[in-house]
Amino acid sequence: MIAISAQTKLYLARDATDMRKSFRGLILLTEAVLQQEPVSGHLFLFLNRRQDLMKILYWDGTGFCIWYKRLERGSFQRPPAVGGEERRGLELSTAQLSLMLEGIDLTAVRQRLRFRRFPTESTAMRGDGF
Repeated sequence: MIAISAQTKLYLARDATDMRKSFRGLILLTEAVLQQEPVSGHLFLFLNRRQDLMKILYWDGTGFCIWYKRLERGSFQRPPAVGGEERRGLELSTAQLSLMLEGIDLTAVRQRLRFRRFPTESTAMRGDGF
C-alpha cells in the first residue's frame, strides 16, 4: 500500500474515468478536472463507470506512479456529496479511502467528534508532535 503522510491530500474525480488512460491521460485529468498540480505529492483517485476499478496517480518525488486495483466482486462506493457540492472533484480523508478499499458503506459510517491538535511551527520543528 501507499504510505500517506498527514500532509498528503486525496482527491477523487466524481465522474467515471476511462481506465484505458495511463500516465499522460490521468495527469491531464488531474489538471483539468480536479484542478490540481500533479507533482504536488497528493494522491488523485479515479474510478470507472462500474466502480470496480480504481487508479491512484501520485508523484513520489522522482516520477509518477499508478496504483491500480480491480475488485473481483462488488464495487467501490463514492462518498456522498456534502451540501449540494457541484465540484468535479472531492477531497477525501485517509480514513475514507481505507473504508472505500475495505468495502464499508460510507453512508452508514459516522465519525464521532475528536480533539485534534494541529502541530504549530515550534512543535513541527521539534518533531515530537507535542
